[in-house]
Amino acid sequence: MNRLPAIGPALVVVAALGLAGCSQEKVEVKEDIVRPVKVVEIAKANDTRELSYSGSVRARTEMNLGFRINGKITERLVDIGQRVKPGDVLARIDPADYDLSVNSAEASLEAAERQVETTGFAHRRAEQLFAKKFASKSQLEQATLSYDQAVATRNSARSSLDQAKNQVLYTDLKADRNGIVTSVTADVGQVVGSGTPVVTVAVDGEKEVLIAVPETDIAQFKPGKDVKASFWSDDALTLDGKVREVAGSADQQSRTFAVRVSLPNDPRVLLGMTANIQASAANNSLQSVSIPLSALAQKDGQQIVWTVDRNGETVHARPIKVAEFTADGVHVAEGLKPGDVVVAAGTQFMTENLKVKLAGDAVQQSASADDGDAVKRVR
Repeated sequence: MNRLPAIGPALVVVAALGLAGCSQEKVEVKEDIVRPVKVVEIAKANDTRELSYSGSVRARTEMNLGFRINGKITERLVDIGQRVKPGDVLARIDPADYDLSVNSAEASLEAAERQVETTGFAHRRAEQLFAKKFASKSQLEQATLSYDQAVATRNSARSSLDQAKNQVLYTDLKADRNGIVTSVTADVGQVVGSGTPVVTVAVDGEKEVLIAVPETDIAQFKPGKDVKASFWSDDALTLDGKVREVAGSADQQSRTFAVRVSLPNDPRVLLGMTANIQASAANNSLQSVSIPLSALAQKDGQQIVWTVDRNGETVHARPIKVAEFTADGVHVAEGLKPGDVVVAAGTQFMTENLKVKLAGDAVQQSASADDGDAVKRVR
């Protein structure tokens, strides 16, 4: 009966020591916990950037054909897409007035010929009389002058006739090179002036792609620059192109510059096809780093991110300067550099020098990794 009270305090002391030991073990276990984190790695910005512009395939030479005289169109003999060759008649205008001009010129020439004959007889008669001393020298000179004037009038009438005949020929609009009709801008019944475009023909031969380049990138396109041309109609078709011509001024409406890219001869490339021109350009602009919005945190009223020290596997707060917020995340202007590993989620649990764990070999994964635990490279 007297030993029981003595044993009680001993048990209490032992129990207390046991509880204290358990508590200490729990504390030690808590201190050894390493938190897994999701991170992003800042990738190095490329030294070059890719430029891509769409355009259409067209012939290097396109002829806007029109009549050389005025008149009313009576026939159109070709349609869009039709092939033509030299000598083919494309359209005609009414030749009635020009036929009348030919008749008038022929009559004038006939009258001039008769005048030459008349003055020729008079000139020969004057020469005979002057030789026999029956006519003065002035009479001979007058007959000679009349004959020369008649000859000049005849020559002029002959030229007028040739011109009138040419105008009759000009009532037919003819092709002078092989090609394809790409547009028709005038039709039967329309009165056109000389030189007014009626039919456009794309001449067979070299093809090119016409693209419109904004002023921000026009400095990257110089004649002779090598580019790549791909085509929407055939993903497997890719050709090496070369910049042939750059417009000297911007279009007044679109404010873009016309750039013409020459293509090698390939039968698979057809007029009107949609082409995509790709070119490389120096990346001289300052690039801001993009990080997820969840990576952004605040400390002491300042915006920070938590970076991971790969060697010590600890996190550290780093002040940053935000450039802008976008739908894709946050653009950081200052504070991060290529190679930095940034905590992408769970920033509210981060403390200075906190031990963290990167899941597996996620650091080596590429930017296209879709795994949520993977490290992604962002620009």
